[in-house]
Amino acid sequence: MAKGAKGYLTILLLASAAMAAAGVKQDADLEAGRRAYEASDYAKAIQALEAAAAKDPQNGDVHLLLAKSFLELREHDAAIRSAERAVSLDPQNSIYHEWLGRAYGDKADHASWFSAISLAKKTRKEFETAVQLDGKNFSARQALIEFDCSAPGIAGGGDDKAAKEIEKIASLDQAEGHYARGNCRRQKKDFAETDAEFTKALESSPKSVDLVYDIGDYAMKRDQADRLLAVVQAGEKLDPKDPRGSFYLAAAQILRGEKITEAEKTIYGYLAKAPKRSGYPSPAMAHYWLGRLAESQKSRDVAISEYEIALKLEPKNRYAAEALKRAKK
Repeated sequence: MAKGAKGYLTILLLASAAMAAAGVKQDADLEAGRRAYEASDYAKAIQALEAAAAKDPQNGDVHLLLAKSFLELREHDAAIRSAERAVSLDPQNSIYHEWLGRAYGDKADHASWFSAISLAKKTRKEFETAVQLDGKNFSARQALIEFDCSAPGIAGGGDDKAAKEIEKIASLDQAEGHYARGNCRRQKKDFAETDAEFTKALESSPKSVDLVYDIGDYAMKRDQADRLLAVVQAGEKLDPKDPRGSFYLAAAQILRGEKITEAEKTIYGYLAKAPKRSGYPSPAMAHYWLGRLAESQKSRDVAISEYEIALKLEPKNRYAAEALKRAKK
């Protein structure tokens, strides 16, 4: 081989090795970001994911996980920027559009009325696009239905739109359909109809553990012990390792006055290990249930202390506020 050719080959090999090393580093940053996200260390996740994005700016999944991390920290503008970047990289990705809709919606919930209307319209558009791209993206369909049930017409919502979407999702999956109807009635505070539809959803072999445990959140907040037990049974079939099942079982036990020691241990375990994430009972709700447990055992001072901790963690937690007021009487 000519001397010049050898030199050129050496350069190619060095360049290839450098590119491989950069890829390994990017993968390491992405994996570190995922681990931090799963551990609920969202600031650390963002740091690692931003490093991964700098090395591979065309990776939409990195920007999606960044958007999710920013949402958990309520950094709405940053979440929107990351989700918009993911969509720009892959406009045909249903999940990217769904999460951009969620980012817009989260900001709308904290915006002034005028800004909220504009953001709400963007929210619906993204949910609708997500559904158009993937008709079996049930979480996007449910988000679209919830939007239409709760948002006024001026923001793009409406019961007529929700009814059409509910029929579509029900034709695809029976449990999803019953949940959608129940969730829509929940937005209207028609709790009798919500109860009926959520019962049917749980009896229809649901496939989504998040759907099941959202019903659990509803049942927990309405002191429905029997429904909580049905939720636990359905949820553990889908994912026996999900910590929400044991938490809702503990809440049911407290409501029934059964296995109180076991329930208390479970809640402390949940506080120590469960993700601090949207869709999971918050630490504040864990302390609220410890307060309920103490109150049921006539330990007034302990109950008051637990409710106060819950309110310190979530000042707008009305369940803890009402319980504290009751305990202090």
